Amino acid sequence: MTEEERRSAIDDGESCFEEDEKARGDDRTTGSFLHAVINMLGMLIGLGQLSTPYALENGGWASTFLLVGIGSVCAYTSCLLGKCMHKNPKSRDYKDIGHDAFGSKGRIIATTFIYLEIFMALVSYTISLHDNLANVFTAFTLSSAHLSASQLLVLIAVLVALPSLWLRDLSSISFLSSAGILLSLLIFTSVAYTAVSGAIRAHRYIPVLHLSKIPAISGLYMFSFAGHIVFPNLYNSMNDPSKFTKVSIVSFSMVTVMYTALGFMGAKMFGPQVSSQITLSMPRNLVVTKIALWATVLTPMTKYALEFAPFAMQLEQSLPPSFKSRTRMIIRGTVGSILLLTILVLALSVPYFEHVLSLTGSLVSVGICIIFPCAFYTRIFWRQISTPLMLFNLMIIAFGATLGAFGTFSSSRSLIISLQRGHTS
Repeated sequence: MTEEERRSAIDDGESCFEEDEKARGDDRTTGSFLHAVINMLGMLIGLGQLSTPYALENGGWASTFLLVGIGSVCAYTSCLLGKCMHKNPKSRDYKDIGHDAFGSKGRIIATTFIYLEIFMALVSYTISLHDNLANVFTAFTLSSAHLSASQLLVLIAVLVALPSLWLRDLSSISFLSSAGILLSLLIFTSVAYTAVSGAIRAHRYIPVLHLSKIPAISGLYMFSFAGHIVFPNLYNSMNDPSKFTKVSIVSFSMVTVMYTALGFMGAKMFGPQVSSQITLSMPRNLVVTKIALWATVLTPMTKYALEFAPFAMQLEQSLPPSFKSRTRMIIRGTVGSILLLTILVLALSVPYFEHVLSLTGSLVSVGICIIFPCAFYTRIFWRQISTPLMLFNLMIIAFGATLGAFGTFSSSRSLIISLQRGHTS
């Protein structure tokens, strides 16, 4: 195998997690059950936790059944991806499963949705960065003719994070991944401490159900469990892939419990006044609030290099073999910088966190996490699965499609209305 072929095989990955595993020289001690659970938790815990209290308060406490239901379905579809990987040991990532099921069309569709989810998630991260930075630097008053103080702050933050897109060192990117996980846990701990310590009385009334708001919040719940694009990489990293199903069950159970607890704590503390990002509702005079805000600000800055990695890998793979390493780095960094600045402009133009996140979950994540895994599994195991199981998978596909359609319509409508109001004001 030539050097270029070896690099192509390595670069055809979906995440830095896969790259990190290869950089360790196939160190199978990192593929233990506990390590796999920690990695899956890290993939699942993220931006979605900020909006869970807002979603629960708006949907009513009965909407937790939808939250648990979506979490259960996503755990099931995660297991289906593992079975598809077991069927074809040569499969390396989510795109390969799509190819095994539906050929080149399946690969193209999977790739399109993967990159669309990454792009929209980065827009949401940047909106979150913008919203929380304004609360961290309350004394910052500098502005320009075209940018407000908060917009200047997020511009500075993005410029600070920009060099991370030039990283090729896998250990540095792995460090960013670990930092993101710790920051997410820090946010949850801060909210939990605020509720438990009695700093705010958790006595607000939570309505039973707001049926009209269910389509919109379903997208928020859906995004909270989005992580399936890297599960095949996690499967390949395990020294005992037969335990992947147990890893999925344990990880999704823990995340679902955490989201439910966070949702109830936020909704009980702040009621109808709860923000679409729980950190924005917390009292400014508390130390834990400052910790949570800083954690929320730093989280997006750790995500840019991680989320850009798949684009960078595909870009380098498509470059001519004659290009030198320095040339590849310059092209990679330049394209990444342009992409990040484009995301920044879009985030500042559409500063509506809950609507963008809901649209991402309903339009893209529902396909990647629910519809596609069931469709891939059914197609690959067409001659082997029983009729009841086939019907069950078709029911889940229909459930996902319905959830996605209504959620996309509702979140798109809300986003358009907000844009119109913002333009008018």
